[in-house]
Amino acid sequence: MNIDAVTLSVFSSRIAAVGDEMGATLKRSAFSPNIRDRLDYSCAVFDAQGRLCAQAAHIPVHLGSMAYAMGAVVAGRSWHEGDMIVLNDPYLGGTHLPDVTVIAPIFSDARLVAFVVNRAHHADIGGETPGSMPLSQRLEQEGIVIAPTLLVENGRLIEKTLSMIAARTGNAAITRGDFAAQVSANHVGAMRLGILIGQLGIDGFNQRLDALNDYADRLARDSL
Repeated sequence: MNIDAVTLSVFSSRIAAVGDEMGATLKRSAFSPNIRDRLDYSCAVFDAQGRLCAQAAHIPVHLGSMAYAMGAVVAGRSWHEGDMIVLNDPYLGGTHLPDVTVIAPIFSDARLVAFVVNRAHHADIGGETPGSMPLSQRLEQEGIVIAPTLLVENGRLIEKTLSMIAARTGNAAITRGDFAAQVSANHVGAMRLGILIGQLGIDGFNQRLDALNDYADRLARDSL
């Protein structure tokens, strides 16, 4: 399929807008000043292989690390519609422990098509000092280490997972509120991306992704 420049530009703007709207949802619904006021969060869209497709203009260290880590996270498990995974382990795609990532797969016609992802800096993740950023010698001193774990299953929040995390923090209510905001941001992203995929079809969506990546590759090579 030959994608003309106007069609590709419209597609690029539409898929980037998914990340923008996720960020707006996260900002307006978060409890902690770290997310609501300092805007220490990032949102992005990835394809079915975990390759970065689009991102909002958020935190570079979040987006840069997610771009290299999502492939391994995606390949390491089976994905099901209505699920969301939470993690912060820096050896499995995280940064430092306060940066917690929530990943949601997007399905169309029972086929995995993409992911929406957000990462947010929690004010407290159970570290030895307030803010969970101590002068530490061991990873565990920063707080709880979360390997990729189901947070939402078949559309339902897993209370056991959330309680396990919130119990380690100094203010469980704020922690719960921030996780609810992250889940909500992914719901919004999944809805918007689902509409786009429904309009274009899976093949049309993937063809536009390929064309967008080819264009980015040409730009990078020309610049170099």
